[in-house]
Amino acid sequence: MDVVRTVAGLRSRLAGREVACVPTMGNLHEGHLGLMRIARAAAPCLVATIFVNRLQFAPTDDFDTYPRTFAEDTAKLEREGVDVLFAPDEREMYPVPQGYKVDPPPELAELLEGAFRPGFFRGVCTVVLKLFNIVQPRAAVFGKKDYQQLMIVRNMVRQLALPIAIVPGETARADDGLALSSRNGYLAAAERAEAPRLARVLRQCAQAVAAGERAFDRLEAEAVAELRAAGWAPDYVAVRRQVDLAPPGADDCEFVILAAARLGATRLIDNLETVAAATP
Repeated sequence: MDVVRTVAGLRSRLAGREVACVPTMGNLHEGHLGLMRIARAAAPCLVATIFVNRLQFAPTDDFDTYPRTFAEDTAKLEREGVDVLFAPDEREMYPVPQGYKVDPPPELAELLEGAFRPGFFRGVCTVVLKLFNIVQPRAAVFGKKDYQQLMIVRNMVRQLALPIAIVPGETARADDGLALSSRNGYLAAAERAEAPRLARVLRQCAQAVAAGERAFDRLEAEAVAELRAAGWAPDYVAVRRQVDLAPPGADDCEFVILAAARLGATRLIDNLETVAAATP
């Protein structure tokens, strides 16, 4: 595996090659590696990127303490058969202050995660578009765990007519149901034992919706109450339409239940898709 640190070096290395790309911020786990396997089937040359993007962190977020495990990450990527790792530093990605930024539409970017992390998706879209311009992949793989991010990136690619297929990867989970995340490493032992409750709450909501329940406000309130009673600080539990994350209407039948909540100092997110029979 080649490790490339510069834009010029990467462009030279990839000239004339058909590329699939998996952008990451490092601290790789099995969920990331599953995305690499999907990407491997999408193009002859597999490129992973590792870059902790300051633009998507608020001043109160964990940019400085975000886990950086480069040696372990490179070993994992080599075992997965990644061809090229692009790992620029901040000076290479942002040689001058990034004055040009991508603003996704507020009707999608300012709800759910966007409501609790203002500017987050501007930072995501800006760095993803920049990485796409550098790597020029024909396919890029993003995990469904970051459901809203996946939707925003897919829409950006479509609206800007980028010749890139955005391929989703299913959420990877531990045996107890906890969605794999780089931030799971922040959890203390007792918190890790409690953390699967978030997936259980989502599963209960998904099962109710699939069975025909349409009192979405009540389902959301009950889920939030269960989390609070167990010591969580929920930001939201929301039943939304899969197609655009809008509140569902009477005729909708494809749903996603999304949640974000803090357990101690660690903020976890998760989601589950579900389908219900159409209302007669």
